[in-house]
Amino acid sequence: MTFCTLTIQQAREGLRARQFSSVEITRVFLTRIHELNPTLNAYITVNDDEALAQALAADARMARGDDTPLLGVPIAIKDVLSTRGLRTTAGSRILENYVPTWDATSIKRLRDAGAVFLGKTNLDEFAMGSSTENSGYGVTRNPWDQTRVPGGSSGGSAAAVAADLCCAALGTDTGGSVRQPAALCGITGLKDTYGRVSRNGLIAYGSSLDTVGVLAKTARDAAIVLSVIAGCDPLDSTSVDTPVADYPAALNGSIAGLRIGVPREYFIDGMQAEVTSAVRAGIEQLRQMGATIKEISLPSTHVALPVYYLIAPAEASANLARFDGVRYGLRVPGNDLIDTYGKTRGAGFGAEVKRRIMLGTYALSAGYYDAYYIRAQKVRTLIKQEFERAFDEVDIIASPVTPTTAFKIGEKVDDPIQMYLADVFTLPCNLAGICGISIPCGFDAANLPIGLQLMGKAFDEINLLRIADAYQNETSWHMRKPVLS
Repeated sequence: MTFCTLTIQQAREGLRARQFSSVEITRVFLTRIHELNPTLNAYITVNDDEALAQALAADARMARGDDTPLLGVPIAIKDVLSTRGLRTTAGSRILENYVPTWDATSIKRLRDAGAVFLGKTNLDEFAMGSSTENSGYGVTRNPWDQTRVPGGSSGGSAAAVAADLCCAALGTDTGGSVRQPAALCGITGLKDTYGRVSRNGLIAYGSSLDTVGVLAKTARDAAIVLSVIAGCDPLDSTSVDTPVADYPAALNGSIAGLRIGVPREYFIDGMQAEVTSAVRAGIEQLRQMGATIKEISLPSTHVALPVYYLIAPAEASANLARFDGVRYGLRVPGNDLIDTYGKTRGAGFGAEVKRRIMLGTYALSAGYYDAYYIRAQKVRTLIKQEFERAFDEVDIIASPVTPTTAFKIGEKVDDPIQMYLADVFTLPCNLAGICGISIPCGFDAANLPIGLQLMGKAFDEINLLRIADAYQNETSWHMRKPVLS
């Protein structure tokens, strides 16, 4: 058995049957990481010693009869979630030596479930980007073509899962940062409903948009991880007290009678023809499996991009004010306090982070707050209402994840607008606060993955995961692997 290709489900079955130990599979993953990570740069920090200690503890728990859903399973963590005793950089040089003394709630729940933390994965600095080219720790490369980006900002997590450097990984999704890299790397990426998973311990980018999501090899694996990390948290005021379902148990393979809406605004001029064809074929596959397909309209889709790039940078400008060279992180001494602020942030923040802070500060400044920020929030409400009306007619909405497959490293780095357009189909989901998932649905002529996006109403992850799992039961796109030496 090739341990590194194991899904979570397969790993747990093998561990239960004592076919192998957690220590055995963890050693294999760590070896593979050290072989491939110098090229792919999926991990910022590899957690060798603690991972083996966690694996040993998991084996001891299993020997005592413990059987939690992730016990002994090696996973990776996006380096924007606080991990006790393990460096957490947010992909930024300003936090290069920051080691938290506490766990994010999602990390604590994984730790309690017995997961093994292989390390912290690369990302666009402070999750600001769509390609993982904005990291302070170098570019992550797409395992399918190492001259291309893996997407972002959770590009390190996506590349790690696609290259079999972990069984699954946590990511975060503010405007598509789980679903977009999942699509470009040919894996499954789940963005849960805002409030479903605690944001406590997540280094914030856009507080009203950020969600902790899952990157996995299958929809079933994503369901297993979500069942562990979901749930109300008194430490997060935005966490919603709503029941958490047994997501894996709900995956019965049937989608008969489900109504799927296809928004005409998500098929636009300039899309890569192969993406359109593969997504249309994926939707037709769902029809053949018993779903009803209906064309719908989400007319405000075209304004989601400018709305997002007013709201998210505005929130970022407030959230990143805490990185001032005084309390923690990098400190570059200046002649006075203001000079220290400027020198610290000038040296610690990258170009994209500075750009978004300036955009956000401008939008919140006197004279522009009503004209830009407040107006954007009003349009956001319209987008949310359009989704609500659509979900009166359909159960799930299907669309492309991205307009194209993975682009070349450096191709868009000097054109921020073109880079922002990579998220044009994922941003509305975050603005509306609903759930979404990306699943592989094909490949282009260059053998690059294509993703199908499914969106569900708020807190309806069950239907979302059920249809994704059923689709993967009938297709094999998610089983294809990149060739890596």
